[in-house]
Amino acid sequence: MPHFEVILLDRPVDVIEGADAYQQEGPMTTFFRCGDGRDAIDSWSVRIASLRTADIVAIHRREPAVAERVSRARQLSLSA
Repeated sequence: MPHFEVILLDRPVDVIEGADAYQQEGPMTTFFRCGDGRDAIDSWSVRIASLRTADIVAIHRREPAVAERVSRARQLSLSA
């Protein structure tokens, strides 16, 4: 399952696992699990997390294989 890496102003990275999509809801950006076979956020979607939109610098969706490569690259750069 994909996850989102959220870069915030005051923290390096928050990882939102179990979410398929996100959307802005007023002053918050909310992450949702949409369910099997559904790509759209609807009344059956489950809210996973909400963050203040003003605090978000960037959001990156990572597929499992890509996330593993990025994590390894970060570990290598930190140990260098």
